[in-house]
Amino acid sequence: MAKKAESGDVVELILRDHRRMEDLFRLMRSVEADRAAALREFADLLIAHALAEEAEVYPALKRYRDIENDEVEHGVEEHEEGNEALLALLEVDEVGSDEWDEKLEKLVEAVTHHADEEERTILNGARENVATERREELGAAFSRERAKQLEQNCGRVENVRSVVKS
Repeated sequence: MAKKAESGDVVELILRDHRRMEDLFRLMRSVEADRAAALREFADLLIAHALAEEAEVYPALKRYRDIENDEVEHGVEEHEEGNEALLALLEVDEVGSDEWDEKLEKLVEAVTHHADEEERTILNGARENVATERREELGAAFSRERAKQLEQNCGRVENVRSVVKS
């Protein structure tokens, strides 16, 4: 049986990452999971996802009249908040400590807020106002940049520090 081709629509790709982040939050909260491994995967995913959006998706969406530039700019600001919360969690020494749990909840709050807002404003705007072919092109560019970042192990604490400082 042939495997169904995955959608290359940038909206669908971004939503898929958001759902994976939610899964990883559940794992990071679970005392029965390998929380450190979930955090490593999450760190790579969050950084690669945000950098790919900022490099390939957000600049293109700003060109559309029906997508608010303010929402796109706000999305970048919220990426910065998420990156700062991620760095704070990565710098905690003991997984599962009270400090770790506290920093994890701040990260969950920042990322969940951003994903919810982005889905309601930017992604709905893209789905309604950007032609399918263009969304596919943006999806390919997003996927390439995301893969490039993941290959560079972009969630390493040293890299997250440099992303936060820039």
